Amino acid sequence: MTLEISRPWARAATTAAGTGGGFFTLVNTGAEGDRLTAASTAAAESVEIHAIKVVGPNIKMQPVEKGLAFPAGTTITLKPRGYHLLMKGLKAPLVVGAKVPVTLTFEKAGERVVEMVVEAPGLVGEDVLNESLQPK
Repeated sequence: MTLEISRPWARAATTAAGTGGGFFTLVNTGAEGDRLTAASTAAAESVEIHAIKVVGPNIKMQPVEKGLAFPAGTTITLKPRGYHLLMKGLKAPLVVGAKVPVTLTFEKAGERVVEMVVEAPGLVGEDVLNESLQPK
């Protein structure tokens, strides 16, 4: 199984104190699918894999109970207002420029440790807009 994890980054939540988001792009170049089943970091009490669900005019975050599946040959980007990691019970505030080691646990590929670089919060959706403006 060949997994590529790129641009891991984090930011403090703009709404709930003591929480932070984790984001990255995951490319499965292998011949079989896998599943991100868990994540952990010493920087927080717990980490949940979350999805965004639109409920009428509102957006609701909810844990992805069985993990995040990604078939062979796919790219998934965890980003604000989409799939993301929710770090709960941060032991210290996330400081811009700091690195947060996070262990990602995959059903087949096992554990991978990434260092998420903390970035400034920005406006909600700004990261998605900036990403769409980048040349491919």
